[in-house]
Amino acid sequence: MSTEIDPALLKILACPEDKGSVLYVAGECIYNPRLHKAYPIRDGIPVMLMNEARQVSDAEHERLMGVAIDPRA
Repeated sequence: MSTEIDPALLKILACPEDKGSVLYVAGECIYNPRLHKAYPIRDGIPVMLMNEARQVSDAEHERLMGVAIDPRA
């Protein structure tokens, strides 16, 4: 089973908490840099549930911002 996420899906994903755009961190998470929240990807499916998101530290935020892809760009 492929773990790639459809680029069309990535373009329409939004954070369920603030409804804003999110970034894609390949093989790791969907990331909201405004709230410092990372949503998991399981079996190639983004889990966009607020209770599944994890809070990200400032150091991890910097790392994620260095590797994240903006699917809307």
